[in-house]
Amino acid sequence: MEEKTKKIFPEFNFAEGEMLLINKPYKWTSFDVVGKIRNSFRPLKLKVGHAGTLDPLATGLLIVCTGKMTKKIDEFQAQIKEYTGTMILGASTPSYDLETEIEETFDITHFDVERIRANTSQFTGDLDQYPPAHSAVKVDGERLYLKARRGETVELKTRKVSVSLFEITRIELPEIDFRVICSKGTYIRSLVHDFGRSLDNAAYLKSLRRTKSGEFDVKDAFEVMELVNHIRQLKEQAK
Repeated sequence: MEEKTKKIFPEFNFAEGEMLLINKPYKWTSFDVVGKIRNSFRPLKLKVGHAGTLDPLATGLLIVCTGKMTKKIDEFQAQIKEYTGTMILGASTPSYDLETEIEETFDITHFDVERIRANTSQFTGDLDQYPPAHSAVKVDGERLYLKARRGETVELKTRKVSVSLFEITRIELPEIDFRVICSKGTYIRSLVHDFGRSLDNAAYLKSLRRTKSGEFDVKDAFEVMELVNHIRQLKEQAK
């Protein structure tokens, strides 16, 4: 199988193991990306996995591993992450993002902009964070978002996360742009939600992009279909 793989994909040794940087598209799940890449290898049956889930409404860097490199997924997943995004101040949604409709609105007229900037300081360092009710965290063997969609209330447990940087880069209310550097397992949706509440207001995530994971940068990433089409071309050339 490995010799056959080398023959079809001369630029890569997928069976031996490759680490691929992918720019995950908007509204694709991380599993969608893995499935698309895995299917492009057919008829070869190669192991493919990703190192760190991105929400469907988020974009950016997704590390995908093939073959024996999948053994390093936990190592890649544990790396420090960097994100950029935009939050909307003055409203809340059950999912903390655009997946669900706005449930409450709050007045932001004459909001103190300097207070917004200064408030980020309480969200750096080691934090106890609740995951969103609409998340892939499993409770009693089932994803939380499935329970949330049925209207079930679940007692959530906090998890320890670390945020080394929370920086406001633009304020044009109700939009606030930000950059975050944080540990594995940090929910940026929860960070935004908690940030809004700490201002005696509310906020939800409008957009999110993972820009870095460890030493890897999304600027060096493949577009999904760019990689898939390249693999298809190599297969055609090998016929």
